[in-house]
Amino acid sequence: MGFAESIEDEEQAKARIAWYKKKYHDARHVCYAYRLGPDLWRTKDDGEPHGTAGLPILRSIDAKGLDKVLVVVVRYFGGTLLGTGGLMVAYREAAKAALSED
Repeated sequence: MGFAESIEDEEQAKARIAWYKKKYHDARHVCYAYRLGPDLWRTKDDGEPHGTAGLPILRSIDAKGLDKVLVVVVRYFGGTLLGTGGLMVAYREAAKAALSED
């Protein structure tokens, strides 16, 4: 599941991330990325292999040229191992879908 929302600052981003982690406490991974200006961004793989979740999410944000945005992707393990390439595609596509919703 992917979610995108506007944020004004890092404090708001952290509060919203905490909210998603609490709401989806039973999920295996709650990964995210946010951008606040050209020099401030953060990503979190939340237990996924390094660079397979947060970075693809951030790249989806950047591909749309967006700023002041948070994207969170919640993943429940479905029993199929995706491998690093599959994870990157899954997180990228979930982020793209979240950013495309009206």
